[in-house]
Amino acid sequence: MVTKVYIVYYSMYGHVEKLAEEIKKGAASVEGVEAKLWQVPETLPEEVLGKMSAPPKSDTPIITPTDLAEADGFVFGFPTRFGMMAAQFKAFLDATGGLWRTQQLAGKPAGIFYSTGSQGGGQETTALTAITQLVHHGMIFVPIGYTFGAGMFEMEKVKGGSPYGAGTFAGDGSRQPSELELEQAFHQGKYIAGITKKLKEAA
Repeated sequence: MVTKVYIVYYSMYGHVEKLAEEIKKGAASVEGVEAKLWQVPETLPEEVLGKMSAPPKSDTPIITPTDLAEADGFVFGFPTRFGMMAAQFKAFLDATGGLWRTQQLAGKPAGIFYSTGSQGGGQETTALTAITQLVHHGMIFVPIGYTFGAGMFEMEKVKGGSPYGAGTFAGDGSRQPSELELEQAFHQGKYIAGITKKLKEAA
């Protein structure tokens, strides 16, 4: 019995995508788990993206709301916009009304990961405000808490993430996720995949 975990994300400059790739590796490391990467549709026109110096999108498949029904668990990722999820991801969730009406996501576990520009830029509020989306679908929010161990208490190096989930700091866009941030992302994928598998087996 295969457990399906979908890592669904929006990434404009690639920071969230790098975390997503590590989360997929972590989820796939759990025996019996099939992990798959998806990105949500872009809502900005190419002209605007060009002015924002956004690189071309990767070849990760574009998800539709109906695809969500196939998964047993999720890890949702997005950059912050003024302390909340980017509008592109919110627009995708706004299109899941059909799934809400039929309660197809109710009882399914989901985690959250994110990228912010600075240390005070929403590492916790971005996740905290996103939980409302899960609540209305009846999903089970799975935070990582302090299960990452000593890495949660790193003080000498800049490190994104929190008990809510894995995270990174993009700065002016030039900073890339650190080794420790990628390790935390791997941990989150493995942790949530393990819980998703237990829940499916118990059902």
